[in-house]
Amino acid sequence: MRLRIRFTKLGKIRWTSHRDIARMWERALRRTQLPAAYSEGFSPRPKISFGLALPTGGESLAEYLDIDLAEPVATAGLAERLSTALPGGLDVVRVAEADSRGSLQQDVTSCSWEIGVPSSTDLAALVDAGLAARELVVSRERKGHITEDDIRPAVKQLAVHDGRLVCELATQPRGVRPAELLGALGVVAASADIRRTHQWIERDGARWEPLPPDAPALNAQERAS
Repeated sequence: MRLRIRFTKLGKIRWTSHRDIARMWERALRRTQLPAAYSEGFSPRPKISFGLALPTGGESLAEYLDIDLAEPVATAGLAERLSTALPGGLDVVRVAEADSRGSLQQDVTSCSWEIGVPSSTDLAALVDAGLAARELVVSRERKGHITEDDIRPAVKQLAVHDGRLVCELATQPRGVRPAELLGALGVVAASADIRRTHQWIERDGARWEPLPPDAPALNAQERAS
């Protein structure tokens, strides 16, 4: 059996590295006594597959992981059990049996983001300039060489909502980070507050989330503070 889990990453824990988050999940599996399947070899590890990496310092309402189990389990109440076993800021929104063996990192085609920037920034002018630009060029290091890439085709949405910049950025063929978009727009990324709100899978004109939430995570904001 494979479980797909959607969870949040909010508050101070946003500064925790991906490796440490993986360790937290391994501890949560032990505490909840889930029968995780393990890899073979000298140092067996639980078979956990995470979705797209979140930039360190970024928050998220839509993180995902898949866990292979050695035997079937009931999913009722499992979200609450896992949330209790995880540190504040990591809260499970939904758990369901995965209906495919696809890879989250390969299946997700775009992500939606909310970005808070300094109040002195004219967001409307920023969006207008970004949408009107024929190119948005960023410098990237690839195999020890600096290359320039046009990320404008990967910007699928750019707008202002409730005083924050909202955007949808493609993840394929090469993902665009929010910091890269901000840099191309002339905003210092270090001053921004970044939160991922959705991950999307798109095929044949239809799109959906890897696992839509049933309801907001239980006390997620309170546990994150």
